[in-house]
Amino acid sequence: MTLSAEAYAILEGRHSDPFRYLGLHPENGHNVVRAFLPHASQVEAIDEQGHCAELSRLHDAGLFEGELPKDVGAYRLRANYGDNVVELHDPYRFPPVLSDFDLYLLGEGRHQQLYDKLGAHPMVMEGVRGVAFVVFAPNAKRVSVVGDFNYWDNRPHAMRVRGNGYWEIFIPGVAVGSRYKFDIAGPHGERLPLKADPLAFQAELRPNTASIIFDESKLSPKKASTANVNALGSPMSIYEVHLGSWRRKDGNEWLTYRELAETLPKYARDMGFTHIELLPISEHPFDGSWGYQPTGLFAPTSRFGSPEDFAAFVEACHAEGLALLLDWVPGHFPDDRHGLAYFDGTALYEHANPLQGRHLDWGTLIYNYGRTEVTNFLVSNALFWLERYGIDGLRVDAVASMLYLDYSRPPGGWIPNKYGGRENIEAIEFLRRFNTEVFAKFPHATTAAEESTAWPQVSRPVEFGGLGFGYKWNMGWMHDTLNYISKDPIHRKYHHDQILFGLHYAFSENFILPLSHDEVVHGKHSILGRMPGDDWQRFANLRAYYAFMFAHPGKKLMFMGSEFGQEREWDHDHSLDWHLLEQDRHRGIHALVRDLNNLYRQLPALHELDCDPAGFEWIITNDADHNVFAWVRKGHAPRQRCLVVVNFSPNLYENYRVQVPFTGRWREVFNSDSAYYGGSNKGNVGERETLEGLVPHLDLTIPPLAAIYLVPDSE
Repeated sequence: MTLSAEAYAILEGRHSDPFRYLGLHPENGHNVVRAFLPHASQVEAIDEQGHCAELSRLHDAGLFEGELPKDVGAYRLRANYGDNVVELHDPYRFPPVLSDFDLYLLGEGRHQQLYDKLGAHPMVMEGVRGVAFVVFAPNAKRVSVVGDFNYWDNRPHAMRVRGNGYWEIFIPGVAVGSRYKFDIAGPHGERLPLKADPLAFQAELRPNTASIIFDESKLSPKKASTANVNALGSPMSIYEVHLGSWRRKDGNEWLTYRELAETLPKYARDMGFTHIELLPISEHPFDGSWGYQPTGLFAPTSRFGSPEDFAAFVEACHAEGLALLLDWVPGHFPDDRHGLAYFDGTALYEHANPLQGRHLDWGTLIYNYGRTEVTNFLVSNALFWLERYGIDGLRVDAVASMLYLDYSRPPGGWIPNKYGGRENIEAIEFLRRFNTEVFAKFPHATTAAEESTAWPQVSRPVEFGGLGFGYKWNMGWMHDTLNYISKDPIHRKYHHDQILFGLHYAFSENFILPLSHDEVVHGKHSILGRMPGDDWQRFANLRAYYAFMFAHPGKKLMFMGSEFGQEREWDHDHSLDWHLLEQDRHRGIHALVRDLNNLYRQLPALHELDCDPAGFEWIITNDADHNVFAWVRKGHAPRQRCLVVVNFSPNLYENYRVQVPFTGRWREVFNSDSAYYGGSNKGNVGERETLEGLVPHLDLTIPPLAAIYLVPDSE
């Protein structure tokens, strides 16, 4: 028998629409069923009434054909594999997975819930349980699903292409937990490395890279935290955590999501933090990337457990009253062969030109934000974490690298935009769309930009020309103040402006003050490690610096370990040095951070107007010789005031005169020099009365290398 060209295309694995040939088809007044079952010796088709029709072998590779009655609907196949007889549903008898409306939305690039359609979804179709697979590969010649269920053979489950390059198939009988990938033939028929599913909800633990079928319906929408937890007028104190190195078990093993759920949220709440922010937890192949080179944006890393386990961790955070933020990486992705790179044999997610498509610093690829399907993929991913897991917000990594076409590139090593400028117009539009859709659908969530340049209006609304972020990391404040505090006090008077300068722009954005993971690695030392002087001075400097930070306008962020004075640099392969809490001086830092967090939450003056210039007033700015600064923080109510005095010198100052806005008694509610924290216990015996004069003022004792907070008595 002479086979048709279509038959050979099936046998050779290059047919772009195998449904056109395989399955049940009316031909010449007959119902012809064709099946491609490699390794089967005999195949029968069984209709709904139990009638059997033996299929003839058309080719030794496993191509069979036969006839069924005209009125037949559903049917099953019975195949002999040696001595084994298997009954199965033919995947090529089922209708399409994607509706015409789905294809319209996908083609338009505005399908907000891409994760409901693409990827692998357990479902029931025509009364049969199985899994629907959909993947975007517009330039592929052929795409097949391979996995545990077909012995990783690319022949049995070739997909059909729909719309603008969406390949799909429903495979009956595939079980949740099965591993799978996509076998793709590129535009010239070349076979590509097996690709993980870009929308996989679970992935294998590295070094393995297969996707895992997960029943997404188990991730019912979760209740997020308190409605105003991210509001500008609410206290935000963020505990930044790398899950793999916060704590470890004996044998240096990771804690699981569920083990972390039992400990981390309670600890963060006890320490007074309002938020936990996780370094990226999307699946990533390389531990040393800390998650910043993800290959599975929709899958919580399997390092610590399953998606259900991660959902349990989120719920544990919310149960403790904590909001949970995720570090999100839409700026670049690694060039791992199983990932997004060259996905369908072309530059699909990335730019083809390396002058546009590759980061020189990180060896990663840059998303093509000018491609509608790519931006839709990224926006859908952001919404996915908020909807499916109830995440309270996203911190967006490396925004500066997205905004500028010449980011970290030499002259001539980049391509200008259509106007000849360095701004990445498509990336700007993507960020605006991302923020607009996040806040439209989740008004109580927030977004924060890690943006290190002077790009204007990062945290201003899109309708007013901004990028639309809720907050921006204040990288300038971080660098200036860490530079200042690392200097010997005798030299600080020459750098007085490094403390003052931040207030010139402190309210130009909604700022977060970050002491992040980036500041405790790569030879920068820990935060404590930057403090000058002997041991007493180092710890005193650290206490004063933290107190300065908590009284400064802006929300707060502290990387794990900093809250107890981690001595060595952060190491992602090992636990924090929790044994340091056996030492009084580290316990003192720990207690200080807890008290600062609680004061920050309790005193409206310290948080209500964090992002409003009306909430701040300088009192002393010009005492460089004594390294002293003083200011007043304000809340909405007239007497919601907090006087902050910081002495960055090792000298004790008695009867130091400071102007205050009200007469009467002022209570010292915080003193970083308290013996409780490890200080010398110098201070104002709990309170001071204003002195007579035209302007109210206090004569204060200012401890060495310390900060004090005073609040007026209520009337």
